[in-house]
Order: sequence, then structure tokens, then C-alpha cells
Amino acid sequence: MTENDRPALLRRDLRAIVGDGVAFSVMVGTGESYIPAFALAAGLGEITAGLVATLPMLVGAAFQLVSPAAVRRLGSQRRWVVLCASAQAASFAPLVIAALAGRLSRPVLFFAAALYWGFGMATGPAWNTWMTQIVPRPIRSRFFAVRARWSQVAVLAGLIAGGASLQAGAGSEQPLRIFAALFGTALLARTVSSRFLASQSEPEGVAPETLRISPRAFWATFRNPTHGRVLLFMIWIQMGVHVSAPYFTPFMLGPLKLSYGEYAVLTGTAFVARIAAMPALGSLAHRTGSRRLLWMGSLWIVPLPALWLVSQHFAWLLLVQVAAGIAWGAFELATLLVFFDDIPDHQRTSVLSMFNLAGALAVVMGAGAGSLLFRAFGPQLAGYAVLFVVSSCLRVAGLVWLRRSIGSYTRPIGPV
Repeated sequence: MTENDRPALLRRDLRAIVGDGVAFSVMVGTGESYIPAFALAAGLGEITAGLVATLPMLVGAAFQLVSPAAVRRLGSQRRWVVLCASAQAASFAPLVIAALAGRLSRPVLFFAAALYWGFGMATGPAWNTWMTQIVPRPIRSRFFAVRARWSQVAVLAGLIAGGASLQAGAGSEQPLRIFAALFGTALLARTVSSRFLASQSEPEGVAPETLRISPRAFWATFRNPTHGRVLLFMIWIQMGVHVSAPYFTPFMLGPLKLSYGEYAVLTGTAFVARIAAMPALGSLAHRTGSRRLLWMGSLWIVPLPALWLVSQHFAWLLLVQVAAGIAWGAFELATLLVFFDDIPDHQRTSVLSMFNLAGALAVVMGAGAGSLLFRAFGPQLAGYAVLFVVSSCLRVAGLVWLRRSIGSYTRPIGPV
């Protein structure tokens, strides 16, 4: 390849990266987002609906530990990512079949969810490493902010289409068949995503020795004063968030008695807010650095669960969702950039594989604590209030820890 060919190749890759993000997000909007609602509609109960969003993550996190070895075996980050993306698309097939049959069992639900999270999480470490090889550092923060914006548009479109379809089919004799259409769309979207992934370039050669890191070396990273506390904070915050996060869908469709249409509007509002805020968040990360954005996003997400308890008026809930969209947009963009910024390229696949396992354990611990609290206090408004308050308190504790690690470390991602 000549030097004149490189700009054209980069432009093609960047378009494909955005295309993958959009197609992936359609899958999230029409598929992943409605799995808990499918469990509720099939009569499996609130606790099952809550746990299906978290418990299979542990299986997924354990499976994705094979990523470094698989990349070495295949000799390519791209081949492994495309293989896992295609398998994740296929994970929706059991849900489509169950929805068409009009009945869903817990084993089928958790089996499909485990496949979904397993292959989905297995793409993450290798994809992160691959992207740092493709996207130049000076444009990284702004490019991924643009990609995130288009991805949020796609998620929103999927959510609105899903909510409108479920609302229209709520009175039909076979309402579960609407879920079959949603999950079929998700399967197709992830298949398209895998094609975009396959079309992207990859630098020649993946050195096997650069992809290995021992568990002892991974845990030693937590003692690193520059980024160890940040990694610990991210794991802690996942635990705190998932005390309450799995129960937002049951809360909206239960005590709040929202229709599917209102549920889609509320959920979509958060995505609209992310879309609107993403250019400003990308510029902020570019100017001040990923850690400053992480601090701000973390500060904003602390009170969010408790705000749901202030009022159940729909206008107030919309306002809370606007705040949530901006806060989570900042947090998620900062998290992605911190991984790109702090972890050496030659260690990223292995480090993120083990980090994902630690994070999944934290998620399951949080969700388990939430389910125990939910059983103790019941599915009434008071029970949800306990979950939301506990989640906010855990986020505050994590924020105190994070504040000690941020300090004055606010270096920009690229030239200002």
C-alpha cells in the first residue's frame, strides 16, 4: 500500500466503523432492550425479568476469557470479532422460535441470553485493540463521539419501532408474536453489523507474545496509582448501578403502569438527550481529557435512581430521562476513551478480557443484592424505593474513591 492509498483506506474504515455501530445499535434497540419485557409478557415475573439482564453476563464474561487465545489461534483480531458477532446474531433465533410458539421457558430465556452476552462480550477486548490500530489518536475522541451519536439515533429508532409495534399488538390474541418480529430484526441487524466489521482493514501481523498477560499482572494494575483506582471505580460502579438497573423495566411497566408506548417514549428520551449532547461531550473530552469527562459523568449519575422517587408525573420522568441520557453519554464515552488511553496496545485484549470478568462478577453481585432486597420489600413502590436509594448510596461511595484518583490528571486526548 502506498502513502497515497492510506487516506482513502482510513475513510473507508471509518465509514464501516460507523456502519457497524449503527447496525449494532439497531440490534440493541429492537432486541436487547426488549428481552426483559419479553420475560414479563411471557409471565415469568419481575425477578426473572431483572436477572435475565444481568446473570447471563457472568457466563458471557467467563467465555470471553478465551479471546486472547482465540486471536492468537486465528492470527487476527478481525476474524475473531466477525466470528463472535455472527454468533451473537444467531443467539436471537431461540427467542424468535419461542415467541412464534407463544410460550417461553426460563431455561430457553437464560440460554439465549447467555449466548447473546457471551459472544457479545467476547468481541469487546479484541475490538478495542483493533480500533486503536485503525483510528489515529488525534481524531479518536471526536470520531467516537460522532459514532456514538449515530449509534444512539439507531438505538432510539429501534426502541420507538419496538414500542409502537408492541403497543399496536397489545390487544391481539397472540401478543408474543410481536416479539418474534423484534428479535428477528435484531438478528438481521447484527448480521449486517458483522458484514461491516468484515469489510474493515487490519494491520499485518498480530504478535502472539504481545497478547498475553497473567492474572497476577492484571490484578497488579489495580496498584497502579495512575489508573488502578479508575479501574476499581468502574468495577464498583457496575455493582452499584446493577442493584437497581435490572428493575427499571419492571418498575415502569409495574408500579408506574406505563403502556408500551409510554415506556418507549421514556426510554427513547434518554437516547435523544445523548444524541443532542454527544458533540459537546466529544469536544469536552478532546479539550480536557477522558478522566475529567469520567469525573463529570460519574458525578451526574449519582442521584439518578433517587430522582425517580421524587414524582411519578410523566413530565418529571421525562426530565429525569433527559438528565440520565446526558450523564450516561458522558460516562460511557469517557469509559471507552480511558480504555483506549490508559491500557497499552499490546496488553489491551488480555486486560479487557479479565476486566470484563471482574465487571461481570460485580454486576451479578449487585443484581443478586438487588433481588434479595426486592424479595424482602416486595414489588410495591416501597420495594423499588429501597433499591434506588441503595444504588445511589453505592454510587456516592464510588465517587469518593474516584475523586482521589482524578486529581489534576486531565491531559487532552489529542491536539486542541
